Amino acid sequence: MKEEIIIAGFGGQGVLSMGKILAYSGLMDDKEVTWMPSYGPEQRGGTANVTVILSDSRISSPVLDKYDIVVALNQQSLDKFAPKVKPGGTLIYDTNGIHNRPSRDDIKIYPIDAMEATLEIGNSKAYNMVVMGALMKAMSYKLPMENVIKGLKKSLPERHHKLIPLNEKAIEKGGSLI
Repeated sequence: MKEEIIIAGFGGQGVLSMGKILAYSGLMDDKEVTWMPSYGPEQRGGTANVTVILSDSRISSPVLDKYDIVVALNQQSLDKFAPKVKPGGTLIYDTNGIHNRPSRDDIKIYPIDAMEATLEIGNSKAYNMVVMGALMKAMSYKLPMENVIKGLKKSLPERHHKLIPLNEKAIEKGGSLI
């Protein structure tokens, strides 16, 4: 098993946090993992992306040209990374702010409305966990939820641990969008 993923969007959307939680979750499941964030100096509002590779065997390089899964949270990221989904791979994108929808027929495409889902659960700050739930559902490697919760605990400051049940609810909601 090897899953090569990139999550991309604006700074402040929780892109890097999703990657970190995904990486921690894989580590706790005894997988080989790479986590490679990329962001500009204008973290909030600028573009950000994170590449995560999860594998049963050693990973030779964290640098990729093609991905099994691309998660795009804005038009700029969709334009840049949709062409880099491997044939047979998966593209997940948030429909908010997307004007040019992807039209490839050699990949699975899942448009999601993550912001609407956060409104349904009553907290817009859980946006990235809704997206995380959609990603987890689309992955061929199934992350155990208990590892994701442990990843959340490791990633979030302790003062925010009270939000973990809300995040779990958001992950479940995101999974239902796929």
